[in-house]
Amino acid sequence: MIELLAQTGLNAVYAASYISLVAVGLVLIFGVMGVINFAHGELFMAGAYVVVALYAQRFVPFFIAVAAGLVFVGLLGLLMERALFRPLRDNPLGGLVASIGFLMILQALAVMGFGVRMEYIPPVTQEVIAFSDKVRLPISRLYVIIAAVVMLSLLWYFLKRTRFGWALRASAQDPQAAALQGISVTLTAKIAMFIGAGFAGLAGALTAPLVSVNPYMGHSIIVTAFIVIIVGGVGSLEGAVLASIVYAFVHTFVTTFYDGVIADITGLMLMLIVLIVKPTGLFGSADRA
Repeated sequence: MIELLAQTGLNAVYAASYISLVAVGLVLIFGVMGVINFAHGELFMAGAYVVVALYAQRFVPFFIAVAAGLVFVGLLGLLMERALFRPLRDNPLGGLVASIGFLMILQALAVMGFGVRMEYIPPVTQEVIAFSDKVRLPISRLYVIIAAVVMLSLLWYFLKRTRFGWALRASAQDPQAAALQGISVTLTAKIAMFIGAGFAGLAGALTAPLVSVNPYMGHSIIVTAFIVIIVGGVGSLEGAVLASIVYAFVHTFVTTFYDGVIADITGLMLMLIVLIVKPTGLFGSADRA
């Protein structure tokens, strides 16, 4: 029983790692731009397909393919900011609808390019860290955990210790006041969109060898990300990370000991309870960020 608990805990840490990358990216975009990006799950999918195209089909080294996924999806984010969100800056509902349209475009492009079949990518390595006969951590999952810790730490440093990070936080707290201080709202939106989209692409690229890649894989991760940011508090990056950990452990343990469907229901119930008890989320405030 102890070994089962330990293995489930390792699985939960892995899940929390990629969920937190997606959720933090979504929160950053909303905090700075004030728009809900419904295409965020498809950015995750796009990162996975970059690895399919480069690593699985053209034998580019895995970590180069992952880096390409981060950059490519970050550039997709810049395209969204310029073509969709900037013209609709004063119309949040319009931006939301536009992101849904972009979601459909990305899905259609994935179907055109790769078909609707599941893509199974060869694992990066077969090596595992064996804590015991029944407690094992595949190295490929360890890569995801390490990448999440490193990227989230770098983001924290960027936001807290750099001039551009200060500008992003100022824009998130009060865009009008930030503009009066000479901060370019357009520049901060570009930075937020590149980082937020890039994080989603990185998560998709890293997990591509561990899941079945398909054009509709973004659906489940975007639902999970919305649950996480509502529980953690819309606009709270720290809340997104902590809520990702809580959700991952709850979902993984319920899946292991009961059923995956019950785990999904449990996650939704957790969100509803938080909305009833503290509508702003566990770490959120009444402000946008």
